[in-house]
Amino acid sequence: MSTAGRWSYRAATPAGEMVEGVLQAESQQDAMEELRRRALVPVALQVGNAGGRPARRWRGSRNDALATAVRTLATMVAGGATLERALQFASGHAGHPDVVAAFAEVRHDVLGGQSLAAALHARKALFGTLAPALVRAGEASGTLGPSLERLADQLDAARELRARLQGALLYPALLGVIAGAGVIVLLGFVVPRFVAMLDAAGATLPVSTRILVTASAWITRAGPALLVLGAIALVAARWLVRDDDTRLRWHGARLRLPGVGRLDLEVNTGRFARTLGVLLDGGTPLLGALRIARDAVPNEFLARGLDAAIARVERGSRLADALDGLLPPIAVQLLAVGEEGAALGAAAGRVADTLESGVQRSLRQAVGLLEPLLIVIFGGLVGFIALAMLQAIYSINATLP
Repeated sequence: MSTAGRWSYRAATPAGEMVEGVLQAESQQDAMEELRRRALVPVALQVGNAGGRPARRWRGSRNDALATAVRTLATMVAGGATLERALQFASGHAGHPDVVAAFAEVRHDVLGGQSLAAALHARKALFGTLAPALVRAGEASGTLGPSLERLADQLDAARELRARLQGALLYPALLGVIAGAGVIVLLGFVVPRFVAMLDAAGATLPVSTRILVTASAWITRAGPALLVLGAIALVAARWLVRDDDTRLRWHGARLRLPGVGRLDLEVNTGRFARTLGVLLDGGTPLLGALRIARDAVPNEFLARGLDAAIARVERGSRLADALDGLLPPIAVQLLAVGEEGAALGAAAGRVADTLESGVQRSLRQAVGLLEPLLIVIFGGLVGFIALAMLQAIYSINATLP
């Protein structure tokens, strides 16, 4: 039996009890899904070797730990555990120190008499604006467990989307870095030594070799200065975008960039629609849900437009009319249908699904074009270097008696 398919786990039941066991799965994600199907919340997940001893402990980023901790909290609350006990368990098994500390502080505030929503809002740098809004709606309606489950679903969906985007961009990034480093090594170290040999031979260099020598000399002499200038430009850009007006202009310019601007708009609209749908389904009133969903949009130029749209809705305008011309047409039409059918939350969810699928499809297509393009570019550069060096060698041989 393959050891990669054998996973040892330690997980919590809905009642808060700890259980251990072994299951078969092709990957860590499959093992996590199987535990969720069994209504278990994973605390530790390890690949088991043939002797059953763990070889690797499951670990993740802060976002992964937060999603797991919220899922733990939702499962225990839905299973009948008290909020204090659920928070204590989530704090003790979150895994990431920031998440552990945050849940411990939330538990302390709740024990001190604060509502869970207020405690989460006080730490919105970690929990965001969606968590306190959903929890507040759940506390008001007596449906805290389902509200926490909706929040956990949202965090899981966001984590999965990030993983897909990172996975799609990983190979082209590695290809570009490795190929670029190879070309720099050739031009910065190999070619100068080759040029020294040619100078010693006193041969007349062909045009291709002279171009190669010029490029090599330029990289060797100007390379460090370019790196310094690049670092200065990066620091200056980060400093400039701290200014509200500069950041607003930059975010507006991003939306107008060919190709990239459309993707940026769809990503931001998807986040807005996903948050809006989750809030509306959780019982949050429309205006409150719109204001919170607006805060989920990182592009400030678009967020300013949403502020104006929310003001129009507050004055009595239909949501779809207020958003017309601001969001993609498909999003506006789906929201209009949702308004007409009194199913705006479901319509917002469909908008998010549609746009996220479109973004992933566009990225796959772009990556599919980028990979061969990088291969052609760097292959052409290496081929030119090889050709220039071979022509120089043939030129030397032609001058020998």
